[in-house]
Amino acid sequence: MKAFFEEFKKFIARGNVMDLAVGVMIGGAFNAITTSLINDVIMPLLGIFTGSISFAALSLTVNGAIIAYGNFIQAVLNFLVMAFVVFCLVKSINKFYHKKPEAPPAPPEPSAEEILLAEIRDFLKEQAHG
Repeated sequence: MKAFFEEFKKFIARGNVMDLAVGVMIGGAFNAITTSLINDVIMPLLGIFTGSISFAALSLTVNGAIIAYGNFIQAVLNFLVMAFVVFCLVKSINKFYHKKPEAPPAPPEPSAEEILLAEIRDFLKEQAHG
């Protein structure tokens, strides 16, 4: 039983699990923000053009069954806004992480000792071939 809890502790402490947990919490908060944006800003603006403040009120009754297609429209708008915002975030994060590679630094100038050694090497090559 102790080994089970030790394994669980290692699993929870792994970076990916913690990143996922933070992502889920931020995603929940982000969902509240986007829902508010849809319900409190976008829907009233669309209501000006459609004559209805909320799509949620749109429904159709067929043989006593209520088809609330307005809720579906609202859910699709929520998804589209959320997808657009996530796309913009991912695009900006990718720009940040994928900067153009810098040119490698120029090699340093050879020291006087290295120049002298190269001259000696070249002289010895000439003597050997010459």
